Amino acid sequence: MKPVKLNYKWVALSNTTIGSLMASLDRNIVIIALPTIALDLNTSLITLVWITIGYWVVTASALLTFGRLADMFGRVKLYNFGFALFTFGSTLCCISQTGEQLILFRIIQGIGAAFIFSNSAAIISDSFPESERGKALGINQISIVVGSVLGLVVGGILTTYLGWRSIFWVNIPIGIFATLWAFSKLKEFGHTKKEQIDWLGNILMTLSLLLLLFGITFGSFHILDTTMTIIFIFLGSLFLILFYLIERKTLYPMIDLTLFQSKIFTRSNVAIFLNSMARGAFSFVIVFYLQGPSMSLSPLEAGLYLIPVSLALAIFAPITGWLYDKFRSPLLSQIGLLISAMGFLMLVNIGEQVSIIDMILPLTLIGAGMGVFTSPNRAAIMNSVSQNRRGIAAGVSTTLVMTGSAFSIAVVFLVFSFMLPIDETGKIFLGTFQVSSDSENSPGYFLDKFLQSLRYIFLISALLMIASVLIQHKVG
Repeated sequence: MKPVKLNYKWVALSNTTIGSLMASLDRNIVIIALPTIALDLNTSLITLVWITIGYWVVTASALLTFGRLADMFGRVKLYNFGFALFTFGSTLCCISQTGEQLILFRIIQGIGAAFIFSNSAAIISDSFPESERGKALGINQISIVVGSVLGLVVGGILTTYLGWRSIFWVNIPIGIFATLWAFSKLKEFGHTKKEQIDWLGNILMTLSLLLLLFGITFGSFHILDTTMTIIFIFLGSLFLILFYLIERKTLYPMIDLTLFQSKIFTRSNVAIFLNSMARGAFSFVIVFYLQGPSMSLSPLEAGLYLIPVSLALAIFAPITGWLYDKFRSPLLSQIGLLISAMGFLMLVNIGEQVSIIDMILPLTLIGAGMGVFTSPNRAAIMNSVSQNRRGIAAGVSTTLVMTGSAFSIAVVFLVFSFMLPIDETGKIFLGTFQVSSDSENSPGYFLDKFLQSLRYIFLISALLMIASVLIQHKVG
């Protein structure tokens, strides 16, 4: 590895942090605008859901391939291309005229985001010595997780004052500047390896994710009957098993399964998946609760409610990154999971109305837990592999984040499908629900079922966090 100049590492960190911030911001910035988008574009509920998870699915499907390509052809080249593609996709999102167009343009954004996510952590790891890597990755992780939460606040402000299209406008000037900056300043320090692309593995992984998510979401919305739902889920599971069997025998696999021989790598990735499953849908459901029939807040007001999550995360992530560099203890990330679990448990009793004061403590705990967890977890993953495996290692962990988030949304609507008729769920999420017409048994019946669904979802999130701690302890 070539020596890295002292000032260069900060250039690399700054640029990749902007990239990660933008890509993660767009994971959630659209969520707070969804009620407005639904009314403006007259979308169906299933279209609304796929505007959200389509971005995550395509990013998760492409990340591992792009991580491999980065190890083969150079991280900086593909990172630069991803930044340019993400900016182009944002431009297209601004001019969407239908929900289906927005899904397509979000997919283009997602492909660009996959290039950014799969290379930023590897570029940072190449640029910083091991003694400072946790701190550097911690700063970058702030941008990834804060971006996903801050997107709710920024999205609320922009949607309220400038309309929903403005949430994509802001990416264009920043994206153009950062793309040119990355092209002129970032340098290749990692060693490239000439390998083959595992196309069969890529196809099986993508089909598996799509079939499983189609089965769960379309089944929840009763677009598929029970038989077809079972067939989709069965085929998705079958392709996942085939993917694993083929990866074991492929010379250049999509996922290097030997990475999982490291207990640190394995337990850290199990934790990151379960953590993403637990919190992936949090922003989605809390936004529709705050803007829904019981609270009826504006996008701006809903965004302000969620500031404690971002603030707590921004404070704790760099601190725990520094602590991990110093002590190298897996307990840090486990403590973070338990702190977030406490926050989710406090939300299990959420009622029809809640003040911003009442939300400060649980949301602060959720955000602080994310901050305590993310930096040590990502640093442990990157430190557990050799330099020429960092691209694929970063791809694996970020793929699990995106996959967990997508499945989290699917699980949310699976819960709603058990608690509410799909027509009533649609009315609540599309902004057409009226409590006065809620009269199956008594006024407020469906609203009560909606709130009960939220409580179950928060409980599931807390249990997933706790399960992650127990699995980490057992694997470690």
